Amino acid sequence: MGFLYSQFFVTPTYPTRSFVGETVIVTGSNVGLGKEAARHITRLGASKVILACRNTTGGEEAKQDIISTTKVDPTIIEVWQLDLSSYDSVKDFANRASALPRVDVLLENAGIATDDFRLVSGHESTITVNVVSTFLLALLMLPKLKETSQQYNVQPRLVIVSSEVHGYTNLPEREAANTFDELSNQSTADMGQRYPTSKLLEVLVVREIAPKLNGSGVVLNMLNPGLCHSSLSRNTVGLKGIIFWLMKATLARSTEVGSRTLVAGAAADEKSHGEYMHDAKVDDEALSPFVKSEDGTKASQKVWAELKEILEKIEPGVTSNL
Repeated sequence: MGFLYSQFFVTPTYPTRSFVGETVIVTGSNVGLGKEAARHITRLGASKVILACRNTTGGEEAKQDIISTTKVDPTIIEVWQLDLSSYDSVKDFANRASALPRVDVLLENAGIATDDFRLVSGHESTITVNVVSTFLLALLMLPKLKETSQQYNVQPRLVIVSSEVHGYTNLPEREAANTFDELSNQSTADMGQRYPTSKLLEVLVVREIAPKLNGSGVVLNMLNPGLCHSSLSRNTVGLKGIIFWLMKATLARSTEVGSRTLVAGAAADEKSHGEYMHDAKVDDEALSPFVKSEDGTKASQKVWAELKEILEKIEPGVTSNL
């Protein structure tokens, strides 16, 4: 009932909060929610908006489209290469972004949903992109976000775009000796649950690391955009693809309306720190019962400990940025 109520009766507020003077990075912004969020943020006066995309050709097309509708100075928007399937690409991007004078928002929207099992950079591709690289980028950028807070007396926001589908699973893989190793095992992989699993992992990690950022000046939050028209399901085929298409046709928010939830996360204040935003408002009641349970707390601790080891192997010392 909560899902249907939100989809039919709740329209997130049209964004009005100013981004004047701010530098904003939006990942996965050549299409869909990311592109529309970048359009809003540009419209609201950001001094620099970086479209972080794997497909830079698409990124340039998105840039021109945003410029045509907002009439901003073309130099405000930049398209940067970011491929979350490559840890080297993530590190290169973070090094480049850390050289900027300031970074006020890192809006991590990019993600994939696929039913095909494929190992990428040592883990199943959904886990590599949606979890490992997402938090690798977050931790690599934390020093710059903290520096921005101190130098400009502002509260930079680190936003993780999650989903209400995190409630579709209780992460049975947590019972394995190592959750991430189990998720990389093709013989036991439940790919039908893999996207929800990746979104649950995001929620669990945010809840574990947010307290470590208390007092840092950086606001870390996560959000659920709801079911929206976007390109996320482009790799979903067969009967599942048909069902998902029908759901979108009858229930989905428009891409622009869905993007308002991303902008709300990017504009949120310290009250959103460590919190889950639903319908563009802080609403921890919308978290799954598992996340808030004792088992969920234990899973958060276990998952973070394992992810911490993975991140340290990729970039030694990165978790000390918390």
